[in-house]
Amino acid sequence: MIVILGPFALTGCTRSAEPPSLPPGGVYDHGAVGENSRAEPVPTDGTAASVTRPLTAAGWFCAQVRANADGRALWCRIGHRDQADTVHPQVAQFLLDHDDRLAWAWFPSTEQPADQRRGDHVADAAASALAAIWSDAGGRVRQEIDDFDRVLRNRLVGRRDEIPRTGWRDKHADYSYSAIDGLVVTAQDDSVRRWPFGAEHYATTMSSAVDDLRAGGYDCAYPPQESCNRPRSNGYFRVTLRDDQIVSARFGIGSRIESGRQRHLLSEEFPHGLTFLTEAVRGPVTERIEQARRSGTGFAGIVAGTVVIIDASRGAVGGDDFAAYFDIQIGAPLAATLPV
Repeated sequence: MIVILGPFALTGCTRSAEPPSLPPGGVYDHGAVGENSRAEPVPTDGTAASVTRPLTAAGWFCAQVRANADGRALWCRIGHRDQADTVHPQVAQFLLDHDDRLAWAWFPSTEQPADQRRGDHVADAAASALAAIWSDAGGRVRQEIDDFDRVLRNRLVGRRDEIPRTGWRDKHADYSYSAIDGLVVTAQDDSVRRWPFGAEHYATTMSSAVDDLRAGGYDCAYPPQESCNRPRSNGYFRVTLRDDQIVSARFGIGSRIESGRQRHLLSEEFPHGLTFLTEAVRGPVTERIEQARRSGTGFAGIVAGTVVIIDASRGAVGGDDFAAYFDIQIGAPLAATLPV
């Protein structure tokens, strides 16, 4: 029997009336307002540096992924590996206004390795990042999440039609936490009405790319599906979109190095190249992927103004020969949208 703890079953919290929606209503319902989708390193000073510094010190990759006339979006990511070498990604998202104030943040829940409680990674990331700008917020965040998770484990009460959640408020922000959404933080002086959505620097449209994907053996039914599968190689290709514009792409591809040569060419899956990328970034991103495939190693960084994440799962083969599978992400999804 599955028993769910109702949203008002926890005590000791000052609650907002309703949990925040993801994304907040209307934040992407606007035309372009100085959209800039070229990824940049996080500035070395100001609020952006403060909230991301504890994360990068712990091994995260962070970047400013897009901006417009009203605000800037930051995206941070780390991959936790379990004993089976499976990567469990975790992300954090931040939105800053044009006066360099934190307006909004999200620390999503993610699948955790078996030795971790569900809220541990969320609490660790959120408490350290928020305490860097609001000194009294970090401890409260950790305590609220720990209390919630303890009650959720120990108290079998509830209603089946509600997601267990808790919320609180301090002088800085409203906080909403659930085992499904993670922690959403909305600053009291939130002033960003139009959130940045650009992706044109690095990505084309799905309708222009889908025929090339089919030519590489992917089964694509776009529209409406935003996920393609390649049965012959256990491959996949998934996108997040804004209308037809690709915002981020994830795909899986293999590598097989024998006698110093690549036996699994990228052209097997992409016979016309990575045509879902713009010409300005296609060459450098392709070369970065090929470097990873030749070496059997992962990567997280910015290439030609584009976020590139490569998670490598390499087989235990000795010497210079190896087989590996790579999960690759290009670009970052829009803030407050799924998948993260």
